[in-house]
Amino acid sequence: MWRTVKKLDGVILFVLLLFMIISVVAIYSGTRFDPNLTNHHVKTMYFYVAGFIAIFGISLVNYKIYLKYGFLLYGIGIIFLFLANVLGSTVNNANGWLKINESISFQPAELFKMILILFLAHLIVRRKRDALGFWRDVVPIGCWTFIPFALVMAQNDLGNALGYVVILVAVLWIGNIKLKHALIGLVIIGSVFVGFIKAYTFYHDEVFTFLEKIKREHWAERIDPWLVPEKATAKAMWHTKNAGLAIGSGGVMGKGFLEGTSVQSGRVPYTYSDSIFVVVAEEFGFVGASLLLLLYFILIHRMVLIALGCKERAGPIIIVGIIGMFLYQVFENIGAFLGLMPLTGITLPFISYGGTSLLINMACIGLVMSIKLYGDEDEDELFPEENTPSIMKRIWSLIKKEDSSVVPKGDSSM
Repeated sequence: MWRTVKKLDGVILFVLLLFMIISVVAIYSGTRFDPNLTNHHVKTMYFYVAGFIAIFGISLVNYKIYLKYGFLLYGIGIIFLFLANVLGSTVNNANGWLKINESISFQPAELFKMILILFLAHLIVRRKRDALGFWRDVVPIGCWTFIPFALVMAQNDLGNALGYVVILVAVLWIGNIKLKHALIGLVIIGSVFVGFIKAYTFYHDEVFTFLEKIKREHWAERIDPWLVPEKATAKAMWHTKNAGLAIGSGGVMGKGFLEGTSVQSGRVPYTYSDSIFVVVAEEFGFVGASLLLLLYFILIHRMVLIALGCKERAGPIIIVGIIGMFLYQVFENIGAFLGLMPLTGITLPFISYGGTSLLINMACIGLVMSIKLYGDEDEDELFPEENTPSIMKRIWSLIKKEDSSVVPKGDSSM
């Protein structure tokens, strides 16, 4: 076991250790004046300890075993999402939290990110090394992804729902999708994106009225500062405007630890979660923010190197899905405060407070470590038949077998 542990990527573990220090420091700075949040930095240390344990535990198991049970994991994840829709409690306008007791709860939408990566990799690996067909593969994979997307959208969690789409695109890109299908997809996505912007800005009042009717007006409060700031309410502009001012006021070296005027005065909300990058930028300046981004670059770079070292397909597919998930969260979180993206409430990976998010991210790193340990082996035949039948085909074959075993009734000959 010790020999196996020594094979883990030390650079990634060191980066995670630095993330832990940054997270604890930033959360402490952003919560020390709120009596309801004063112990969040301590909880974060506990979550990190649990996360490192998860990394070691997951990495010691061959990732191909997780991959083999992709359908089972997907089914369990869908059940959790459904329960969150029916029984979930609301936190920050999203009603996707399942409470275990008064002090412990988790968000199934975060858990499903890792499940979706494993499930989509499971589907693609079954195709062996064939190029993905549009109707045979791409469309069904998209439909499988749409189910959790719809469930999470019903929870009023736009940020995580969009994360599923990013994971889908990343996995298809590495999963041998045909070039013409990729180009068609890019054109469709680009057209929808441009059409949405044009329609939203031109029919803004009508869209806002519709969102009010379906009780989703806070979506407009997040999109307006990004697309139509001249029509955004003061309430809608409060978060992004003050966050932008705080980031700019940090300058090159920052104002110093615990000296951020906007952060310490409470003018920027959610400084322990969604807005934690503002704490880093104001108190440690451009240098501190750049070092944080450099750590993300090193983490992604090491993951890419592990993917390139794999001798089989499943490992790189899983890693690219995880990379896509991380890049989306980083770009969305930081870009929202720079005016590049709308504010969707996505946390900054490994830095923002949040037990579910941190543990899932650490579990994903555990998968990457498992791929590093076992990805240099020759490809295992998880699906030994060249064209392994799908679940529906298996069910249909069982039905036909059952029918053939029934003896037809009739007159017996003597």
